Amino acid sequence: MYRRLRNIPARIPFRVFVQNLRGLRGNVREAIAGSDQDFTTVKLSKAIFLLALPMVLELVMESVFAVVDIFFVSKLGAGAVATVGITESLITIVYSLAIGLSTATTALVSRRIGEKNPDGASTAAVQAILAGVLISFLISVPGVLFAKDILRLMGSAPGTIRAFSGYTAIMLGSNVIIMLLFIINAVFRSSGDAAVSMRVLWLANSINIVLDPCLIFGWGPFPELGVQGAAIATNIGRGLAVLYQFYLLFRGGKRVQIRGRHLKVDFGVMKRLIRLAVGGIGQSLIATSSWIGMVRIVSVFGSAVLAGYTIAIRIVIFSILPAWGLSNAAATMVGQNLGAKKPERAERAAWQTGAINMLLMGGLAVFFIVWPGFFIRLFIQDPAVVASGILCLRWLAYGYVSYGLGMVVVHSFNGAGDTATPTFINLFCFWMLEIPLAYVLAIPLGLEEQGVYIAILAAETMMTVAAVVLFRRGRWKTREV
Repeated sequence: MYRRLRNIPARIPFRVFVQNLRGLRGNVREAIAGSDQDFTTVKLSKAIFLLALPMVLELVMESVFAVVDIFFVSKLGAGAVATVGITESLITIVYSLAIGLSTATTALVSRRIGEKNPDGASTAAVQAILAGVLISFLISVPGVLFAKDILRLMGSAPGTIRAFSGYTAIMLGSNVIIMLLFIINAVFRSSGDAAVSMRVLWLANSINIVLDPCLIFGWGPFPELGVQGAAIATNIGRGLAVLYQFYLLFRGGKRVQIRGRHLKVDFGVMKRLIRLAVGGIGQSLIATSSWIGMVRIVSVFGSAVLAGYTIAIRIVIFSILPAWGLSNAAATMVGQNLGAKKPERAERAAWQTGAINMLLMGGLAVFFIVWPGFFIRLFIQDPAVVASGILCLRWLAYGYVSYGLGMVVVHSFNGAGDTATPTFINLFCFWMLEIPLAYVLAIPLGLEEQGVYIAILAAETMMTVAAVVLFRRGRWKTREV
């Protein structure tokens, strides 16, 4: 009897462990396959997990592509890498517009789903798609016509412009694909069909990764197109994914289903969408355009420094996109729970997701601070480029923990439909603090590119502090959208 009683405490924890393991495995399967749960009533931790896992996996693939793409392009030399870096800094304007429209889409669709109004969610989706197509057209025409002039304005060398301007023209000219991919995936994520967005992006980037080396180096029957091949591969992959998105919207039987009655301009919904999008576009444009300012300052110190900066930023993108996925989950939870009249649950979702994101970013920071050279040398061996990349990666990693929380809080504002507050935060932190500080530290004070990296760290930290203080005031809970 004594022996049996003595063994009971050991048996209970093991049984609980097995049950928890089975439960976790079931949740993983449900999250990846797609969940039918009502995220305004299911246990909060489970809701965060079911939304966050496919969003993280979605953006892990995006981050893998960002690294694979620059890996192949880096084989063409520092000039090609620098061109991709400059073009990416310009494409961030397209991303900022797409993210702004996606932010508005998330706020409207998640709120309508929380209110149990799927028809309203479908109407909002159509208005977002129409707005995205119109805006992308206004960018593509000048992007194709003035690609060389844009590169010249950004400080590219004449030889680089002659050799690689085709990449810039293709990427800017086909920006409608980026716009639609972002907006329609926001529709799926904010409605609760996060697994659909994951599959769409995995399809797009799997095709990209396969076609990239084929079109860049001319493998097999493919022509050798150099850096332009990277642009073509990207647009083929993403274009096919957009076609798949439209199929799912019209025939997929998901939470948001577009029917013939939705295919018209709804001026009331469009007005609300534009009002929210202006704030979303504003905050994203402010933040991303500051990267253009950083590139312009860094380019003063030569192609090697700019190439190192570009590679380091790609690695940073690789690491923060999963954290961005967690932030998207927070935005969806906040929007749906506000729609369901559960503001306190919405706030708890934001803080819990923020804590998870800080742990994730902190773990990544350790690797980038201790072994930055290992990651840079995966892409290039040029000593000057490696040294610059190490410096950039290490400085930016110092702010990862703070930035992990800031990402979630800012996305939570947006999910609530309060896009104005993050806009003002970004305006102060990135334009009034980051750019002037980077210039002063880098050039007048002689810290060169290190001054730019210190300024980025300071701005990101200030953004987190301001966002947390304002979020705690709670005014976002009363926002109507």
